[in-house]
Amino acid sequence: MIDWTWIQAAEDAPLMIVCSAVVLYVLLILYTRLVGLRSFSKMSGFDFAITIAIGSILASVTLWQKPTLLEGAVALGVLFGLQFVVGNLRKRLPGATALVDNTPLLLMDGPEVLRDNLRRANVTETDLRAKLRAANVTQLEQVRAVVMESTGDVSVLHAPPDAPPIDDVLLTDVQQEPR
Repeated sequence: MIDWTWIQAAEDAPLMIVCSAVVLYVLLILYTRLVGLRSFSKMSGFDFAITIAIGSILASVTLWQKPTLLEGAVALGVLFGLQFVVGNLRKRLPGATALVDNTPLLLMDGPEVLRDNLRRANVTETDLRAKLRAANVTQLEQVRAVVMESTGDVSVLHAPPDAPPIDDVLLTDVQQEPR
């Protein structure tokens, strides 16, 4: 016999889910307006972690009685507050960026694969080739640089072989060799 209790809910559960979702949605808009759109950017590893944490809180509070709606609202406020403080520290204190952000790492210098940097970033050559294909690279000679960004994203800078070189400013903060 099939136990159908897994599809049931307490009488007030659907109403509470709707109420929680609406309140959290409004709070999300309010907090985002106060702190700014950077709250959901992925410009640093910290930004990405906060975005994941916010999603986790939203899901937990919407679907469960614990944490409560008030606890979730406070937790969201704290995360948005931290995002605001860290964002301002990064702008005002030069050392704060180094504490919070990872350093971008060069994975390819032109067509040359930097295997030590691949190892340091825990990226395989198979992963690298997939990123090159996704960037529509058809010849290794097109590659100017491949950078593992501070967020974990991979940027592929490529151009025809006869195009001008990359402006140095684009690789200013990129770590060239393993430490």
